[in-house]
Amino acid sequence: MSIDEITAYIGALDGVLTLRPGPGDGSPEISWGDVFFYYAPDGVVPRAQPFATVVTKDYPDDRASRLDRDGAFRLNVAAGADGFRRWTGRDPGEADRAGTDPSTADAVLPHPVYGALGWLCVVNPGPRTAEPVRELVRAAHRAARERHRRRRGEGEAAP
Repeated sequence: MSIDEITAYIGALDGVLTLRPGPGDGSPEISWGDVFFYYAPDGVVPRAQPFATVVTKDYPDDRASRLDRDGAFRLNVAAGADGFRRWTGRDPGEADRAGTDPSTADAVLPHPVYGALGWLCVVNPGPRTAEPVRELVRAAHRAARERHRRRRGEGEAAP
């Protein structure tokens, strides 16, 4: 899966606001080229964190995935504690003891920095992770939509 394929898939989900920071938009230069996905049916960036991101480079505190390699990028998804357990077999608090190489491509892994918060990631999603990526994204989108509706007092949404 390419960044454009991932962006198109996530962007087609209802209520998704996609941000692609770049020169001249006031965003920090380090974020240029990355993609942030929010549940924001009104089109306004919420105060909440994105439910998924795509990063295209190493950040100062996040180099373990080795995104400095040609063509490397990483999809990050807010899986939550239950999703994290389902995909890793351990609690998010055990993320740093997972014993996995965070630069492994096409594998669902604990996020190297935010795994303890229930985030999962996939470096260069490919054939093995195409369906898991779609499933993870749909679940994260549903959770973000539900949080948004609860904050607005709208109650439960249909699946």
